[in-house]
Formats: sequence, structure tokens, C-alpha cells
Amino acid sequence: MQTWNLNHYKTRFNTPETVETEINRLRTLTTTFRELWKDRTNEFTHPPTLATAIGEYQAWATECGNAGALGYYAWLEQQLDSTSTENKTRYAKVMDVATELGNMVQFFDLAIGNIPVEAQALLLEAPELAPFKHYLGKSFARAQHQLSEPEERILNLKSTTAYERWVQLLSDRLDQEVRTVLTEDGEVEKPFNDLFGLMQSTDEAVRDSAAAAITSVLQQYAPIAEAELNSVLYDKKINDELRGFARPDSARHLSDDVESDVVDAMIAAVEEYNSLAHDLYRLKADLMGKKQLKYHERNVPIGNVIANYPYDEAAPLVSRVLHGLDTEFGNIFDMFTREGRIDVAPRVGKSGGAFCVYWNSAEPVYVLLNHTGKLNDVLTLAHEMGHAINDEMMRKVQPELYFSTSLATAEVASTFMEDFVLEKLLEEADDELKFSLAMKRLDDDISTIHRQVACYQFERTLHDTLRKNGHVSSAEIGTIFSTHMHAYMGDAVEQPEWSKDWWVYWSHVRRYFYVYSYASGLIISKAMQAMVREDRSKINLVKQFLSAGASKSPKDLFADMGIDITDTAFWKQGLESIRVHLEETRELAKKLGKI
Repeated sequence: MQTWNLNHYKTRFNTPETVETEINRLRTLTTTFRELWKDRTNEFTHPPTLATAIGEYQAWATECGNAGALGYYAWLEQQLDSTSTENKTRYAKVMDVATELGNMVQFFDLAIGNIPVEAQALLLEAPELAPFKHYLGKSFARAQHQLSEPEERILNLKSTTAYERWVQLLSDRLDQEVRTVLTEDGEVEKPFNDLFGLMQSTDEAVRDSAAAAITSVLQQYAPIAEAELNSVLYDKKINDELRGFARPDSARHLSDDVESDVVDAMIAAVEEYNSLAHDLYRLKADLMGKKQLKYHERNVPIGNVIANYPYDEAAPLVSRVLHGLDTEFGNIFDMFTREGRIDVAPRVGKSGGAFCVYWNSAEPVYVLLNHTGKLNDVLTLAHEMGHAINDEMMRKVQPELYFSTSLATAEVASTFMEDFVLEKLLEEADDELKFSLAMKRLDDDISTIHRQVACYQFERTLHDTLRKNGHVSSAEIGTIFSTHMHAYMGDAVEQPEWSKDWWVYWSHVRRYFYVYSYASGLIISKAMQAMVREDRSKINLVKQFLSAGASKSPKDLFADMGIDITDTAFWKQGLESIRVHLEETRELAKKLGKI
């Protein structure tokens, strides 16, 4: 089974001596850059000087950022075997060096942000700085909300007690809880985090037992969660006031390089289409012979997805789909296979789950899987290769400063490729498997879009209530939570009194408004899929988007394609494709005699 080929790193860093030599080289490069520019930041109002400085900073970041190739190698080896003492030691040492190097050049970002406002407009229009215009614009925008260096240090120091330890307190308590529950094998003790998987059991008694156990834990910790959540909400309020953010979600939008009107348009469109979620849950209730789904039954699998796809069958399938979409997509996949950039099988010590990783623009992209032959593993391969294709296309054309994606669009490529592979699976499936796959896709789409938007709105209401009243009781939090859950689920799902405590474990709301990105990425992907299915030549617009990286904001990237993503009509295009899938699935259910 294919594993990562890291020989080119092992050859360079094969002994403690070669590692130390590389560390010294990185320190020398960083010291040289610092000594060259640390005392010249007053010259940054001069466009040619600033252009030279940014160019050299970019070169430093490409070579030395995150400890460069050595940092990447140490991280990759740690993912392959976290039980290795050698890997742990090397990784810890190299990450300390990465922090050291980052601190040495921190002055540069601060100096860019401190350029006088009256000089910023001239710099943004200077021809010498045209390649760095978006980078400068983002830096200037962030600087409007930065405090002095001592004040920033105070906020960093107090964040541990005002935020991190509160969140960790509740998380640790929940992780330690164990409950006796009914399983298909009888009553067993299960840790809290394992209880959620039981709610997808086909046995209703098992589902109900798991839900009751979860509820007992959440009710026990609701008083602690009330104190914890109020503390982190109030901490956010203080930070926003000090930094001058008008809205609770403004800091998130600025960080993600997405305008608030874009997010607002997406939220409005999703809420207008909440009937999609209502109709799906009504269909599921009918399929299960129920008047209403129980609160915890939303994601119960319908049908039986049983298929075996070993990697040597999954990889050719994904390759065919990618080549069919675009030759460059397929060639990138073939390159990953040929160069050993996909690690396939699970092993002891290897990181769990699946991911695609990039480091600096000079280093190759890698994909990690834990492929066990399940049908869902095929979709995971397609998903991660979507990220890989996006990253490789950026790497070809974007410099280091633009070698990244906005959180608002990070999931576009992955879900785009995944859905085309799913489409191929549907084409080749019999009606029973086709129906099961279609229901799974609808469950995933509604959870990714409508549930996450409901969470975003729940979070927004929490912050607004805290800022108005100074405190939000657990009962008030529960009522707000239930209101937003019912808004997206509709009347086909029960909203019992006990469900009002199910906000307690939802870690999303402690991470401040990032959940919109799940919805935005998938809807953009759906809209692009519809565009390409209608006109295959539009794949070139998709490639243009995937190559752009962080060179422009998502709003400007789409404007170049003639699309206004502040217009709810754009978002509705992606949502309409889900309506089509829902109707097709309902008709298939009728054909199979399921309803």
C-alpha cells in the first residue's frame, strides 16, 4: 500500500548533525533579514524600498517560515508515527526553532501595519507595489484594529485565563464522563464522545439510550457551561470593544478576508431555503414510518450503503473522474501517485482521519488517508485530492504571500471533486444503492449548510444578548438554541424540552463564527458544479479560481468571473441544486415503494 516518499528530506536531515546545520542556516538567514530591515522601517513609505523589503520578506518566508523544509519534514514524520521518541524529540526541537524565527521577524508585519494612514493610499497605487497590493490592503485593514505592542502582549497573556482555561475546563470534564448505554451487543460503558455514534444505529432503542445518556451529561454540566460560555462571550466583547469592531463577527470576517456583506447574503439565502431541510426531514420521517423524527434521529442513515472499494479500485475511479473533468486535474492526481505523496493505509502511531497538507510554496503537498475499503473512503480520497489540486494549482502561479485560501472558500475544491466522484458512483449503482447514497448526500448537505448557518445565527444571538444584558442564563441559552434549531429543522423534528441543553457540548460557538465557512464553501462548490454541468468549458473559470489563492478576496475573485457573491441570487443557485437532488431522491423512493 502506498506511503509517503520522504527520501528527499531524509537525505538532507538524516543525522542530528545535519539537522543542527540546517537550524543554524535558518537562524543565519533570519538574522540577516532582521539586521537588514529592523532599523529601516521608517523608509517603508518609499515605494521602491518597501517593494524590495516585501520581496525579501517573501523570500525569507518561503525558505524559513515554519522552519522551512526541516519543519515540514519533522511535522510529516510526526504524523506518520507519533509513538517514535526520535520523531517527538525532533518535532519539539524544530517547532521551538520555528517560534524563535517567527519572533525575530515579527517586527516586519507590525511595521507594515504602522505605516502612517496618509501614506497608505499612495502605496496601494504605486506601480512598484502592484504585486503586493492585496497583501498591503489586508495588512492595513488589520492594523486599524491592532493595539500597541504592550497592549497586544497583555491581551495575549490574559487570553489563557479569560478564554483557554475556561474552554478547556468544560472540555476536560465532558471527556471524563462515562455512561452505561444499550448497544447492539448489550449494555456497555461508553465515554461521552463515543455516545454520538450510537445515535446513527438502526436500532431505535440504542439511539434512545445514547440520547438519554448524552442528555444526562449535558444537564449535569449546564451550570458550569453557563459560567464558561458567559466568560468567553464577555472576553470577546472586551476584545472587540478595545479593537473597535462594530459586530461580534467582524473580527472573523477580517481574518478570513471576506466582507461581512458576503456572509450576510449567504446567511439570508440559506435561511430562505430552510424549507429544503424541512422537506428532507419530512421525507426521512415518512421513510421511517414516523409522524415526527425524534430530535436525535436527524442523521439516522436511510438505506444500506454496503460496498467494498479497496484502494487499488478507488484510486483508478477517482483518477478517471478527475481526468474527465480536466486533464490537469487528472495529471496532478497521477503525479501524487507516482511521487509517493499519498499515504493510504491506517497503521499504529499514524495520525487518524484524513487531510491534505501544504507548508511553504517551495515544498510539495501531501495527502494522508486511513483507507479501509469502505465506500465513504472513495469520497474521502476525492475530497482530499480536491484540496491537493487546489494547493498545487496555487503553488504553480502564486508567490508565498498568496499561497493560501480564505476560510470562506477553503472547502470549495474538495467538495467540488467529491461530488463529481459521488455522481460517478451514483451512475454505476443499482437503484437501492443509488437511493442510499442520495440520502447520505442530502444528510451531509443539509448538515453542512443549514445546520451550520443555524449555529452561526445561534452564536450571533448569544453575543448580542450578552452585550445587551451583561449575562445569559443557561435557560435563556437553551431557548435561543431551540429557536434556531427549530427554524432550520421544521416541524418534522421534535424539539423536546431536554434538547435545550444540547448547546453545552457544541464547541463551534467557542471558536467564534467560523462555522459559516462550511456552508459558504459547499454552496460555492454546488454553484460551480451546476455551471460546469451546463457548460463544460466553464471548467476554465473553476481553474482560474483554484489558482488564485489569496491574491484577492473571494468577493473580488468572483467579480472577475462576472459573479456578485453579495447577491443572494448567487447563493440560491447552489441551493437550488440541492432541491433538485431532493426531488429526484423522493421520486426514487416512490419507485422503490419506500413511501
